[in-house]
Amino acid sequence: MSVVPLRLGTRRSALAKGQSQHVADALTAATGREVELVTVTTQGDVTSAPLHTLGGQGVFTSALRDELLAGNVDFAVHSLKDLPTAEAAGLVVAAIPPRVDPRDALIARDGLTLAELPPGSKVGTGSLRRGAQLLALGLGLEVVPIRGNVESRAARVKDGELDAVILAAAGLSRLGWRERVTEFLDPIQMLPAPGQGALAVECVSDNSDVLDLVRGLDHHYSRLCVEAERALLAELEAGCSSPVGALAEVVEAEAGLELSLRASVTAHDGSDAIRQSAVGSLTDAAGLGQRLARLMLEDGATELMGSTR
Repeated sequence: MSVVPLRLGTRRSALAKGQSQHVADALTAATGREVELVTVTTQGDVTSAPLHTLGGQGVFTSALRDELLAGNVDFAVHSLKDLPTAEAAGLVVAAIPPRVDPRDALIARDGLTLAELPPGSKVGTGSLRRGAQLLALGLGLEVVPIRGNVESRAARVKDGELDAVILAAAGLSRLGWRERVTEFLDPIQMLPAPGQGALAVECVSDNSDVLDLVRGLDHHYSRLCVEAERALLAELEAGCSSPVGALAEVVEAEAGLELSLRASVTAHDGSDAIRQSAVGSLTDAAGLGQRLARLMLEDGATELMGSTR
């Protein structure tokens, strides 16, 4: 008797389907189970409004979670940076596959780097974080809010409407577009979003059969890094679209491996910023993120985020 394929819920964009297919292929290779993609339309897919105006988190994830809980899909793949930090009742992130390049990347006209763009150049981004950090660099660039998929954003540079766009390096890599990048932005310049470059594979918590299959895709160090970053985001009480950057890395220290976490909160207009860093044990990733967030709150992070805590 043939085994029914597992149903993987995914957003409908080319990038989302590409990264979901990557997970599907990895699961099939590891377990022999066939996987079919089930596309789901999310709130974020059907509006051109800026993400920070849509009221709350989960605009790219809630519909997928609803399909999971309804039993219409067996598991779902999210870009982890889009996943709310609050746990969803009845669901569990069963695997975080190996993280890819977490940096932001520039696609600019004439092969220019960020520093080579002349003052007044128009740089498109749909992210408050990227826009704020870009303004904070003091390069005299104009930030243009944009929405749309990767292809449509890059096309606005090719068509001459914009001088450059900033996108996630991970998405460009997964689409096979790394050669279009004119500069990968050093985190010293621009810290990525918490969880950027990582995927989350989510399942219903009481479906032990699927959980047992999916958990084999989990990458321990990637999970620790995003756990620290997301704990910081949660402690700041900031949403996925807030001007918060964070990057955790497993690094060598005298006593062995440890977790290094850097974070930033930037005023929307780039006029001020808080940047902090800390190190901690691999066994206390969430604690590291929480402690660093508290230091940033003491320095005025709430005011910079433009909200009350």
